[in-house]
Amino acid sequence: QVQLQESGPGLVKPSQTLSLTCTVSGGSITTNYYYWSWIRQPPGKGLEWMGTMSYSGSTYYSPSLKSRTSISRDTSKNQFTLNLRSVTPEDTAVYYCARGDGLGLESARRGSWGQGTQVTVSS
Repeated sequence: QVQLQESGPGLVKPSQTLSLTCTVSGGSITTNYYYWSWIRQPPGKGLEWMGTMSYSGSTYYSPSLKSRTSISRDTSKNQFTLNLRSVTPEDTAVYYCARGDGLGLESARRGSWGQGTQVTVSS
C-alpha cells in the first residue's frame, strides 16, 4: 500500500520560497500511470489543487499559481518537491501531497494522500 509523507518548514517568511517534499513508500513515482499532486487548504476554505507531476515527469499547474509554482522529483529517493515562490500570508495553509489517476483535484480524491503539513507565512 502506497504511503505519502510531506516534510518541510512550518514557518516561512513573506517573499521567500516555500519548499515541501513528499516522500513516497510502497510504490514508485515512475510507475505507469500514476499522477502526483500538491493540494492545499487555507484556513476556513476548501481544497485547492496546485499542480501535478505525471509518472513520466510532465508537469501541470493551476493557472492561478503557475507563475509561482514548480514541481520537481528525485527518482533515486522516490520523492517529489513543491516550490512556491514569493509567498504571502495568503499562502498559509495545510499542504497535502497525493497520488491519483489523472490531473486535478477530483483525480487526487480517488487516490492516496499524505497526512498534510501546516505551513504558516509570517514575518
